[in-house]
Amino acid sequence: MPSSPKVFSSSAAAASRRSSLRRLLSSPAVSAACLLFGLAGFLAAAVSLSRAPAEAPRGRCPDSSHPLSVSVAWDRRPGDAAGGATDLPAGLATGSRGRHKVMAFVGIFTGFGSVGRRRALRRTWLPSDRQGLLRLEEATGLAFRFVIGKSNDKSKMAALEREVEEYDDFVLLDLEEEYSRLPYKTLAFFKAAYALFDSDFYVKADDDIYLRPDRLSLLLAKERTHTQTYIGCMKKGPVFTDPKLKWYEPQSFLLGSEYFLHAYGPIYALSADVVASLVALRNNSFRMFNNEDVTIGSWMLAMNVNHENTHALCEPECTASSIAVWDIPKCSGLCHPEVKMLELHQRKECTGGPTEAAETDDE
Repeated sequence: MPSSPKVFSSSAAAASRRSSLRRLLSSPAVSAACLLFGLAGFLAAAVSLSRAPAEAPRGRCPDSSHPLSVSVAWDRRPGDAAGGATDLPAGLATGSRGRHKVMAFVGIFTGFGSVGRRRALRRTWLPSDRQGLLRLEEATGLAFRFVIGKSNDKSKMAALEREVEEYDDFVLLDLEEEYSRLPYKTLAFFKAAYALFDSDFYVKADDDIYLRPDRLSLLLAKERTHTQTYIGCMKKGPVFTDPKLKWYEPQSFLLGSEYFLHAYGPIYALSADVVASLVALRNNSFRMFNNEDVTIGSWMLAMNVNHENTHALCEPECTASSIAVWDIPKCSGLCHPEVKMLELHQRKECTGGPTEAAETDDE
């Protein structure tokens, strides 16, 4: 059986060892060594702390309580003409609201007499509530708002305020809502949209077309080599010189007998670079023709843009590739849109089914 370990100790030996240890620790060499070891430990701890990874900044969730609707007023600079305005809306020039990032912002042009059209849209392809709009934005990358000016009629403005309060889906522009001044509204829209949204594309749409947001998203998400792009259903045609005709152009002497290539007015899209160029120019430097689509087309003609012709934006019937449906050429939108919008929404080919790629031509 192995023996247990034995510990031998005597008081004299222990006292001798303690005395020797005290002499050793009190020597200058040992004191210096201890000081060096202490400093080394302190420096090592400091370096370790300095190299420790900092806590990653936490991302901020978007404020879901922030109103979607916004009223855009314009600052004026000294020397501005009555019709001129600055490049940024007043509330945005001071940085009070950041630009919201989306793939595309779609402004749905509407007027004070279009309550029925807006009601039809909210009952069909456009969500009628705030959360629905946010879900659509998340699913497609597209933000939708109605775009309207102002009126001197207090009853109209009061009704609009109630609608804004109920649906929260408007951009309100600080200019008179008049069809005859549609080119001015269009320019104000693009400038306001650029200030409000950081987008790849800015889309102007009318409130009397049946739209497939999912397919519009696919069209705008395509890879393109040209950063300055003008997308629409392109057309040419004779210039109307008779004042009795609806599309009469008073400045026809500048245009000749036929219009240049330009997109139909019910829906078209401009890339961010194109809109940035428009924002950089003062309002009174633009030539305004009588018709909005011709006006936009003339600006595009002066710029180095790629005209992307997409017939899916002007289909008369719902198909597997249609993006926007309207009664071309009978009406500049759907004829009787309050009724036709609801009828189209009941058709399976308009609301579902497989999606085919929209064919486009670069001009």
